[in-house]
Amino acid sequence: MRFAKIHGAGNDYVYVDAWSESLDGVDLSALAQMVSDRHFGVGSDGLIAILPSQVADFRMRMFNADGSEGRMCGNGMRGLAKYVYDHGLTEKTEFTVETLAGLIHNSLIFRDGRVWGARIELGQPVFDPAAIPARLERFKNLAPVGDIQARGDLEAAGQSFRVDALVMGTPHAVIFVPSVGGLDLGLFGPVLENHPAFPDRANIDFVEVLSPQRLRMRTWERGSGITLACGTGACASAVAAATEGLAGRHVEVVADGGTLEVDWLPDGRVFLTGPSVEVFTGDFQPR
Repeated sequence: MRFAKIHGAGNDYVYVDAWSESLDGVDLSALAQMVSDRHFGVGSDGLIAILPSQVADFRMRMFNADGSEGRMCGNGMRGLAKYVYDHGLTEKTEFTVETLAGLIHNSLIFRDGRVWGARIELGQPVFDPAAIPARLERFKNLAPVGDIQARGDLEAAGQSFRVDALVMGTPHAVIFVPSVGGLDLGLFGPVLENHPAFPDRANIDFVEVLSPQRLRMRTWERGSGITLACGTGACASAVAAATEGLAGRHVEVVADGGTLEVDWLPDGRVFLTGPSVEVFTGDFQPR
């Protein structure tokens, strides 16, 4: 099976497409677990399948490293945008992609005549606890702020964290901390991801406010663990920061693997801008 490995700010995915490969009968969940293994597979944060669509230019199915299917992936979407242009699946520089989170509009960004990355429109943030989903009765000191209704304290590994929960394509729990540098993400991330407050699990974003225009973020991704960046997490963090009055509506989000740019427009739409890098292509033989 032919594949390409592409990363966005260090958040890496293995891409397979239905134009060069027959994906009929392929268990994509099992395949995601095989290719994601960094010792016995290709090594990635997950798998992205590029498929035909009846309502858009392309359809994306995204699977986390544990085989669970995600609704959307911001860094993965930018990688898809680069793949379909660089591999000749389209000559368009703007196109739409169908996802479980709805249609995503992509605009390619070129530097020195090559695709550097993309600016993608993720739609509007969703604050409804039922859509996250979040069980408000599990929060202590519930204190909605702005549009965020699921805001309160959650216990994890013996500590209490104030959490702002929302959907930005995928469910996120944003936690503002004085510093993310010494944070034990491997300890707190999985406990919060699987907290009873989140019946379908959640992505966990720890955020340090560097300035009103700049955030520092580290993410524990649902189904994949620690990743070097998270596109939807950057957007969720930016929205939460703006809602709490900690930052403006245009911010840079610094992740471990690079910097992403987020714009939350007055009409509610959120845009994510960042790079995409093809690392290599190859053949993978499923076990």
